[in-house]
This record gives sequence, structure tokens and C-alpha cells, in this order.
Amino acid sequence: MASRRAPNLFLVVLIVALFGAAAWYLIPGQSDWPEHIGVGNGRIEATEVDIATRIPGRLASFEVREGDMVEAGALLATMDTEELQASLAAAQANLHQAEQGRKLAEATVAQRESERRYARAELARIQSLADRGHASQEQRDRARTAAETAEAALQAARAQVASADAGIEAANASIRRIQTNINDSRLTTPVGGRVLYRLAEPGEVLPAGGKVATVLDVTDVYMTIFLPTAQAGKVRVGSEARIILDALPDYVVPAQVSFVAAEAQFTPKSVETRSEREKLMFRVRIRIDPDLLKAYRDRVKTGVPGEAYVRLDERQPWPDTLTLALPND
Repeated sequence: MASRRAPNLFLVVLIVALFGAAAWYLIPGQSDWPEHIGVGNGRIEATEVDIATRIPGRLASFEVREGDMVEAGALLATMDTEELQASLAAAQANLHQAEQGRKLAEATVAQRESERRYARAELARIQSLADRGHASQEQRDRARTAAETAEAALQAARAQVASADAGIEAANASIRRIQTNINDSRLTTPVGGRVLYRLAEPGEVLPAGGKVATVLDVTDVYMTIFLPTAQAGKVRVGSEARIILDALPDYVVPAQVSFVAAEAQFTPKSVETRSEREKLMFRVRIRIDPDLLKAYRDRVKTGVPGEAYVRLDERQPWPDTLTLALPND
């Protein structure tokens, strides 16, 4: 019995070993890459910028279509400004009124200064006459009262000038506020890129913060991968990287590590990793050179899957299969 069971046991062990080896080579991402090359799967992503209204209002017009390429500062849409223009006209009228009020106050100040000079001169004359016995105490008191009244009137006139100055400042502030709202009614993009979505149409009334469009920044394109602890410890921000897309397997795109997570996390189920035995992984962002993207901005598409390769040891060369290769046209 023992002699017949031994061959069967050997056969079972052999089958298990062969199955294990086959399973190892069938794991996604497993290959014969050198130890100084880290590999991870991911998808091309890019920064999306939402263009939104700062104040509520009606969308008047749209200047672009989905898919259009735009430069930074380009006009995307405009809001209706008829009500704002009316408010601006009223604020400008208030400014003119305040300026005229200041001119009147300044004229009043000049008049009150003249009256004060006369009252002071009259007081001095009466005081001199009274000292020589040619003016009564009553005359002296009336002259002193007149001088004090002229001084008070002058101070009141000067206060009116200050009040007019405050009115002018308030009118100017109102004009600046309304003009700012008018300027913000021209919705521009802070980044250059592709118009990904139009989220509103002319005629719609939008609240403050209402989204109008989404622009894809084609100069900030990256791929997020996950590397096991042993490899992530050798990666630094600025390390050289390469990206190969599934849709363009003949091209090798130069890139650079722009972010390495400070803490490990469990591997997301949606991400294929090089070794499923590694449960804790570090998130690494691989960013394509913005200068290179400018030359191929019309080709940038997000969501395209591919693989990113990171050189863990800068002293080691890149494998021949990762030699840079870019489209010629």
C-alpha cells in the first residue's frame, strides 16, 4: 500500500507546484523587469477646473463649445449685466452729487473764514476802545460773542467738507464694487486647456457659485499608481519615470514622480498591482512634463489606461524597452 501511495503523493505535489508557477506568471503586472524598476498600472488623469459664477444672474451667452481648446484668460461665457449697468449709473450719479456737495462745502468754509477774520478784527478794535474807555462792556461782550459764533460756524463748515469727502469715498467704493461685479460677469478660464463640459446654457438663471463649464488643464497630466512598501521607500519626488499607454504601446513617454504618499494604505480593488501578496501600498503620482504636453496638447485624453515605470536606483540605466519614443508629428 505504501509503495503505491508514494507516486500518487509525488504527482499531487508536482501538479500543485506547476499550478502555482502558472498562477504567478498570470498575475497582472508580473514580468521580468529589473529590481531597480518599479511598475504600476493606472489611468491618465488631468486637473479639471470648474468655471463658476461669483454672483447670481442670467447667463447671456456662451463663447465656446465642448471640445474647444482655449488659452488661459480666454472668455468662456458672459452674464447679463443690464441691472448692474443701471446700478453703476446710479452710483456714478451719487458720486457727482457728492462732489458737488464738497464744492459747496468748500465755498462755505471760505465764507466762514472771512467772517471769522472780520469778527476777530472787530473784537480786537472794541477791546482797544474799551481799554481807553471809549467802548462799553456790553459792546465788548457782543464782539466776543460774534467772534465765537464765527469760529463755530467755520468748524461746522469744515465738518461739512469732511462729510462730503466721506460721501465721495462711499460713492467710489460703490462704483468699484459694481464694476467688479460687471467684470466678474465675464467668465474666463484661469488655465489653458480643453473645454470638457458646458454645464449651463444661455437664458438659465444661475445662483452664486453656479457652475458654467469645466476646463481640462492639459498641462497638468498625471497617472496615479501604487507601489509596495519595499519599492516606495526608494522612490523620491523628482525620480525619473516612464509611461506607456495601452492605446499607444509603441511610445514611451517621459515623466517624473511628483508625489509620494507619506502613509501606506490598503490597495484599492480597482487598481491592479504587481504583487497581490503586498496588501499595504503607497500612492505615487507620476506627472508628465508640462513643456512636453504643450507640444501634444491636442492629443491629451483622460481615462486612458497604461503602465508607469519608476527608476528606483538612479545609478542604474533604463532597460532598452523603456527608451524614450514619442510621435514625430
